[in-house]
Amino acid sequence: MKVLITGGAGYIGSTVASALEDSGHTPVILDSLVTGRPEFIRGRAFYHGDIAERSLLERVFREHPDIHATIHCAALIVVPESVEQPYLYYRENVCKSLELFKNLEELGYPRVVFSSSASIYDTVPGFKVTEDSPLKPGSPYARTKYMMEMVLQDLTRATRLRGIALRYFNPIGADPKLRSGLQVRDPSHVLGRLVDTALGKLPYFQITGTDYPTRDGTGIRDYIHVWDLAMAHVRAVERFDEALAKTSNSYEVINLGSGHGNTVKELVAAFEKVWGSPINKREGPRRPGDTAGAYANADKAWELLGWKTELSLEEGIRSALEWGKKRKEVLGYA
Repeated sequence: MKVLITGGAGYIGSTVASALEDSGHTPVILDSLVTGRPEFIRGRAFYHGDIAERSLLERVFREHPDIHATIHCAALIVVPESVEQPYLYYRENVCKSLELFKNLEELGYPRVVFSSSASIYDTVPGFKVTEDSPLKPGSPYARTKYMMEMVLQDLTRATRLRGIALRYFNPIGADPKLRSGLQVRDPSHVLGRLVDTALGKLPYFQITGTDYPTRDGTGIRDYIHVWDLAMAHVRAVERFDEALAKTSNSYEVINLGSGHGNTVKELVAAFEKVWGSPINKREGPRRPGDTAGAYANADKAWELLGWKTELSLEEGIRSALEWGKKRKEVLGYA
């Protein structure tokens, strides 16, 4: 089947495109290249432009009328930046997604798989959350994801649109075949900063926040290999109709996580084990918008999509290091 991926030239979107291809499907990419990379398109069907541009979307479907579903990955994602520039985040993530959803429905392409985020969860005792756990998005970025879930749910109740919102936990690693990986020059992602420290780009790794109510005071996260995450999207488009039929709903939310929580200090220890030596590290205050965190109960993903994680934390770290060494060859910068 053909699948439209908005943001398909980004870190996650490009990995999803590779997973679709490896599973026998054809990705069609729509990306503004504001943060995405042209190197990640690699001869795929590609449309350069804005997700809210109706005429561009009409052209995509005119040239690919057999598109089965849309995976909506396009978004700005840096939490501290969202605190500093909330208008930018609400405009790009909310306003433009609203137009995208409206146009998809009107053009007759009602299946939407939406990239949501576990950052919308409230902190709960024990930190393990189900899809029904309380929500309390702690940053403008997280609130844009929460708002778009509500928009998508309301639209599916009132129109032909149908949606599956995939709540990502914490993606790490790179495509195992190293076709793509984290592309930003100065990553804010924790593993990206660990890799840059190990490879000498950063003088030390800063652990941001050591006063959380966790077992060692650092934030707890559910680190999921980006390839596992990508394969969940393949299952979501392959089983889209079947999954919604199981619940008799037009909209569902599904956690994508490993089901295990690791603190930042535990991640650092695992990284040093894979790297083979200690790295320089310091402790510092929390960043604006950061929370104690959560990890997933992923039972629903197995029930509806037949999906669960297969790759380990160490495999995610290893692929991130391999990509860190190869990135200059692919992107032109280390």
